[in-house]
Amino acid sequence: MSTSLDVVNPFSLEKIGAIDLRTWDEVEPMLDRAHSLFRDRSAWLPAYHRIKILEKTAALMRARFDELAHLIADEGGKPLIDARVEVTRAIDGVGLCIHEIGQMSGREIPMDLTAAGAGRLAFTTREPIGVVVAASAFNHPLNLIVHQVAPAVATGCPVLVKPALDTPLSCKVFVDMLHEAGLPQDFCHFVACDNAVAEQLITDPRTAFFTFIGSARVGWMLRSKLAPGTRCALEHGGAAPVIVDTDADLDAMIPVLSKGGFYHSGQVCVSTQRVFAPMDMAEEVATRLAEAASQLKVGNATDETVDCGPLIRPGEVDRVAEWVDEAIAGGARVLTGGKRLGPTTYAPTVLLNPPADAKVSTLEIFGPVICVYGYDTFDGAVEAANALPFAFQSAVFTQSLDRALTAVRTLDATAVMVNDHTAFRVDWMPFAGRRQSGYNTGGIRYTMHDMTQDKMAIIRLPQDK
Repeated sequence: MSTSLDVVNPFSLEKIGAIDLRTWDEVEPMLDRAHSLFRDRSAWLPAYHRIKILEKTAALMRARFDELAHLIADEGGKPLIDARVEVTRAIDGVGLCIHEIGQMSGREIPMDLTAAGAGRLAFTTREPIGVVVAASAFNHPLNLIVHQVAPAVATGCPVLVKPALDTPLSCKVFVDMLHEAGLPQDFCHFVACDNAVAEQLITDPRTAFFTFIGSARVGWMLRSKLAPGTRCALEHGGAAPVIVDTDADLDAMIPVLSKGGFYHSGQVCVSTQRVFAPMDMAEEVATRLAEAASQLKVGNATDETVDCGPLIRPGEVDRVAEWVDEAIAGGARVLTGGKRLGPTTYAPTVLLNPPADAKVSTLEIFGPVICVYGYDTFDGAVEAANALPFAFQSAVFTQSLDRALTAVRTLDATAVMVNDHTAFRVDWMPFAGRRQSGYNTGGIRYTMHDMTQDKMAIIRLPQDK
């Protein structure tokens, strides 16, 4: 039998809603119906039907824009100014899915390259891969769901979505909108459940594609347990590095780096974390970053004037405090912050020269902390930036084209930003982690490609008489 889970505002810890947690006995029939739906090709939705559903969904989202933004802020702790940007991105993401439906096409395969293939016509088409299971993270509770669920709808795949239990309400609203827009119930199921039930769902052989956004520990563990034939995409985090060149424009750089490190209180998988500056500039860079950080207002994300909201759970505040204290004990200088502001908030923090082996230097902080390190040579900074077992997005600040291109070539990252922060993203670009930071590529069109598969037709042509 289902049990109820309270959803709370992460700043005040006051209840804002509740959801039912499903048991496997409730989830298994949902999976079975989705699988049966996919196996019945007469039930597949034609492209024009999928387009109409997504168009109406986008219209419903626009009509409820303010409600969605406040829900993101209320359940996820993202400041309203950023929550509104997330809603805009989510609506645009649905639009990208609509556009990409028209780009899903096959191609002709030449057959007469050898005598053995001559006399045949061959072409490919794209088909849905099967049932998609999506497990999502808390930090973008609407836009991440759109990135995982809307592509499944667009490609014609039945989908079951398990939201982060800290932030399930935005997901529930989006799924309800899809149904209101005309998507049959069994094409998309909202599945709030505990981790044990989620693992049964993900590893079931009826699951054709698994999309996961969350911790590397969980993601790689689940991948190791997938049924034979199940494809997947994993999106984890990193400890995004930035290299500051000797000629960097600090006036332009500081507000950009501050945004990249303290956006959503650092709870972003590509949040700016490690800043490498020339030895004689490192203190100035750290000091100016600290000045910017000290101006940020921390509080309840539903307050229009707040720049940084709470961490998602009080335990995360404890963890960040422990990591910062460890770095300080090892010799790091605190230029601002370095303290908890309450049971659910931590001050935006800038540390200068933490030990290379400290947790803040080697693991993803996922909190409002930027570390600045002095370097002797640019090559040494690149080596330090590349030293961790994960890699996602990175950045370089320089006025030199040669230096920028050197960084693009040598930094181990899927994207290298030049004179921009590491957390930059638009939803049509490829977005992926390397090494332990992920597997396969995110971004609307890339996800839609992964959720489809090629089928080839080879037709033997009549021979000339």
